[in-house]
Amino acid sequence: TLTIGLLVFAGWPVITQLWVQAKTTALIWILLCMLLGIFPLMPVVGREPNIPLVIATGLLTLLISCSSLSSLCKSKNKYMNNEDLKVQFYQMLSIALSTYVVSSTHDSLQNKQGLPVFNQIISWTTLVSSSLLPLLSPTFLFQRLFSILLSLMSTYLLLSTGYEALFPLVLSGLMFVWINMEQEALQQYGLSLKPKLAVFNFSYATDIMQFRQLHLDDVRRSFFFVSFFVMPFSCFSSFDPASVYCFLTVFSPFMMGGLLVLKVVIPFVLVSCAFEAVQVTTQLSSKSLFLIVLVISDIMALHFFFLVKDYGSWLDIGASISHYVLVMSLTIFMMLMNGLAQLLTTKKLELSRKTKHHST
Repeated sequence: TLTIGLLVFAGWPVITQLWVQAKTTALIWILLCMLLGIFPLMPVVGREPNIPLVIATGLLTLLISCSSLSSLCKSKNKYMNNEDLKVQFYQMLSIALSTYVVSSTHDSLQNKQGLPVFNQIISWTTLVSSSLLPLLSPTFLFQRLFSILLSLMSTYLLLSTGYEALFPLVLSGLMFVWINMEQEALQQYGLSLKPKLAVFNFSYATDIMQFRQLHLDDVRRSFFFVSFFVMPFSCFSSFDPASVYCFLTVFSPFMMGGLLVLKVVIPFVLVSCAFEAVQVTTQLSSKSLFLIVLVISDIMALHFFFLVKDYGSWLDIGASISHYVLVMSLTIFMMLMNGLAQLLTTKKLELSRKTKHHST
């Protein structure tokens, strides 16, 4: 069902003026929608680990970040300073270390040598730093979103065993294109901020923005968000203990469960941050757009409520009830992710700098 939905989403630019306005962006949108549509078709249970694919994903992420860093250096962006470049360099280093740890840990376990202590230290350090490094990056739109991607990707690589490692990368690519596509869609209302996106600052958005009235397109934006948000549930619903072998190999249900839940949550954070960017760049109050999301979620919950069965096998009854409970819980989860996205996109930690006092 999700694959069909993504194929429908891929046709969105074709049936609108977007195909004429931004053909290149529309083609990238179609390609990424089709790529993302492959993931729901992949097997979730009973698949073999594919560590070379995880390593390739890490190298691809590193290549993209190197390209981004070089473009920032060449452009001599006046809004970037050396500290900001250092943060991105540290994130690139974290990606490289995560890729190495995945490869090294897999080889060590295959040779029955256990989990190397060095790898375990790197893994836990990466996990802790991934939540802090984005808050040290600039709050300009694409730079902050890319920083969030790199930080979360370094942790996600450590928790990946196969094709799912590519999922956040493809999803984030689609989210970046979505932000640009929404700017193209706003041109018909004369509200596009596309020329200013490069220097758009999350932290000043609420101060400088003049919020507008709701349009019909805002319902579509909310529907897109809900669709992207529920995708990780369907793609990665299994909990494979092998995913946590970079962190620990001794059975610890609570620790393993926490790490596996974190792995599932990461794609939701990426989608929520992208939706936050769509909200502020389309000059719409987050409350207004999120209320539409809640209405769509309630309609979904009502739909699943009428599908609840009180007859048949216990499996059918349990599945129908669990689907309804999940959809009802989705609303609360969305609100939590929305708050986390606002924190990750708008807040910036300032490192204290020591000032030198010269005696006269």
